[in-house]
Amino acid sequence: MAQSRLDPSREFGVKKYAAAGAPVYQLTVCEPETGYWAELPPIPGYSDGLPMFCQLVGVGLNLVVMGGVNPVTWEVLHSVFIYNFVSDTWHRGADMPGCRRLFFACASDYSRMVFVAGGHDQEKCALKSAMAYDVVKNEWIVMPEMTKERDEANGVYSQGKFHVIGGYHTNMQGRFERSAESFDVVTRQWGPVQDDFLDRATCPRNCVEDRNGNLFMCRDNDVAVQEGSTWRAVAPLPTSVRNTAYVAAWQDKVLVIGSGRFGAPYETFVLDVKRCKWGKVEAEKDFLGHVQAGCCLEL
Repeated sequence: MAQSRLDPSREFGVKKYAAAGAPVYQLTVCEPETGYWAELPPIPGYSDGLPMFCQLVGVGLNLVVMGGVNPVTWEVLHSVFIYNFVSDTWHRGADMPGCRRLFFACASDYSRMVFVAGGHDQEKCALKSAMAYDVVKNEWIVMPEMTKERDEANGVYSQGKFHVIGGYHTNMQGRFERSAESFDVVTRQWGPVQDDFLDRATCPRNCVEDRNGNLFMCRDNDVAVQEGSTWRAVAPLPTSVRNTAYVAAWQDKVLVIGSGRFGAPYETFVLDVKRCKWGKVEAEKDFLGHVQAGCCLEL
């Protein structure tokens, strides 16, 4: 996860951000079953903090960090960095081609490909272009464009398709749509727009897939699962989670990180979907900050 430090000045080189009040983000790893938390080594050249608003995806034994904003210069980045959990090393991947985009939808097929679509360019114009990154070959592949521009959409990979959910076009700044588009990786075509993919117009960032083809989403004070064209509430969120920062899912489990109110420390819970029972994952004080992005890896 890209998680903010509650004490940004605890490491050399970041005191200027603490003084300015801007958050400094670290790469955090959490193993929910054991309650183990750790901080990954910083990206080479970014010891003063992770790029703001970068995207994280898990591909095989690798963590891929894409794009974002330089925390010092505020330049929009097109960089790709890859961390290998076996060798404990970083290396630079091929830069994202085309315009420098921000807030794009992103997801991986878990084995070698990363899919990117939408976002906005440096003129704040929403995009409908899409592309794929082959981690093994270190190559980018241009994909057909989506039907709609989608800024701040969410990317999910499920059952051989890359789903781009929600978002909004340039003239509808911040007014999210309910629709989604899906790219079939076999036919290399986008399917028809699903106008009512979401049951309400909302930010779709908390919509996640569990690798079994099930889509979960935190909405209002519930965790819901998609069943056909509808969403069914599975369980209410813990009472101490009213502001949801991050959601992940895997094998009948849903992880939720959030807080009870603005400014409160974040707490982590895991829902056993079959038993409809929550368990708390305790964290030390260095791992209670806001989560801006994340991904789930099964190693």
